[in-house]
Order: sequence, then C-alpha cells, then structure tokens
Amino acid sequence: MKNIQSAERVSQSDASDNYVFQRSLLAYEKAAEIVSGDVLEIGTGSGYGVALIAPHADRFLTVDKTVPPPGIVPEGGNVEFRRMTIPPLKGLPSGCMDYVICFQVIEHIRDDFGTIAEIQRVLKPNGQLLISTPNKAMSLTRNPWHLREYTVDEFKGLIGCYFDHFEAFGVYGNGKVMQYYEENKRAVERITRYDFLRLQYRLPAPLLRLPYDILNRINRRRLLRNNDELTTSICADDYYLKKADDQCFDLFFIATKQ
Repeated sequence: MKNIQSAERVSQSDASDNYVFQRSLLAYEKAAEIVSGDVLEIGTGSGYGVALIAPHADRFLTVDKTVPPPGIVPEGGNVEFRRMTIPPLKGLPSGCMDYVICFQVIEHIRDDFGTIAEIQRVLKPNGQLLISTPNKAMSLTRNPWHLREYTVDEFKGLIGCYFDHFEAFGVYGNGKVMQYYEENKRAVERITRYDFLRLQYRLPAPLLRLPYDILNRINRRRLLRNNDELTTSICADDYYLKKADDQCFDLFFIATKQ
C-alpha cells in the first residue's frame, strides 16, 4: 500500500506518529539533563536523538545495525556513527564510557542478557546506563517486531543481573495522553475482535509484520483524521517519569556501575 512504512520506525515528520514520537522524545530529553563526557548510544534509529545528546557529550558514539538517513549524523566534531550488530560491543575497551543510553532497543535484541553484560563492561566505574523499553502490561496487541517485552519485575530481573544499584522509573501521560490512549485502545479492539482464533499470538512473527504495519499505520492515520487537534497537540511535556508500575507506558531505568 502506498506510503505505508514500518510502525517500528517512528517519524517526527508524520503527524500520525506524534503520540509515540513525543513519548520517545521524553527519554532523550531526560538523558540530556544527565549525560556528559563519553556517551554511547545503542540504537541510532531515525537519529532524532543525536541533536539532543551530542551537545552535552565530549564524545558521542552512536551505533546501529543499519545506517541512519543521510545528514542525521554530522561528519567530524564530537559525533561518530558505527554500524554494529550487538552483542558484543566490538572494538570498545572495558571502562571507556561515562554513559550508555539504549532507548526502545533491548526488546529487539535476541541476547538481551549478553547486551546488558556488555554495557556494564564498557561503562567506567560510577558510569550509568539509561535504558527504556515498552511496558508489557500496557501493550494493546502483540508487536511482531519485538522478540519480547518486559513487565516491571522482569526488567528489574534483567538489569539486576549486572547492576547492583538501579532506579526503576516509568513513563506516564497526563489526561490528554490518556484520552488518546483510550481512543487508540478502542480502535485496536475493533480490529482485534475479528482475531477470534488469537492468531496474533500463535503465528510466527515474520508472518505478522506486514499486516501489523499496515493495520497500525491505517489506525494511526484514522485517529489523526478523527482527532486531529488531540493527536497533534501532544508534546513531550505531556509525559513524565515516576516510580514504575503496571500503568506506565514505558519502563525507564537508570543503572549505576559500582
């Protein structure tokens, strides 16, 4: 179908993605308040985090398995891109980074435990990992692009294997965000009611990705058409962090290497 792109790559230029984009943006805005020195980003993605993080770093290394769009990563200066599939973090010595940020990526990596171990390895003593991932308890459908999703306790178990000290925050939304969420939930339920065999949970993920992307994109654009002001008015300030529980949209953990 024309102009249907993967729902996994959030676009800041597509107004129908605004609800998700602004939620993702919050993680980078919080990171920008914290990071300094040598910073590693795992998962360049569309690259919108580069401009937010690079000004606060002496050196900003961003890695991804795919090359970002042209012009996203500036040549020279303090920013470097490396194409890399992880784990391991190839070419990075132990104790070389002050901060590692990893937003909406760990759910895509097969060896999640190995990845967290590698992050712990490359951090300097007292270095910090800032990591986010969707909260499984708030997911409306199975996402076939995710190898897994985590509950709060499951994510604590993963991070706690390699970090003795961490803070478990969640990303929440105000009334405007919750209004959009409820509209979206009702729209998704109108689609999934036809899946009476629960095939979304039984079929192999590769078979679900194309229909998932098509239906997700159609649903977001319908929500935009029917709720234009609500959809486009949501901004990062409509999201906030507090202690994680089952009602948060995303898990946002800050772990410190002792």
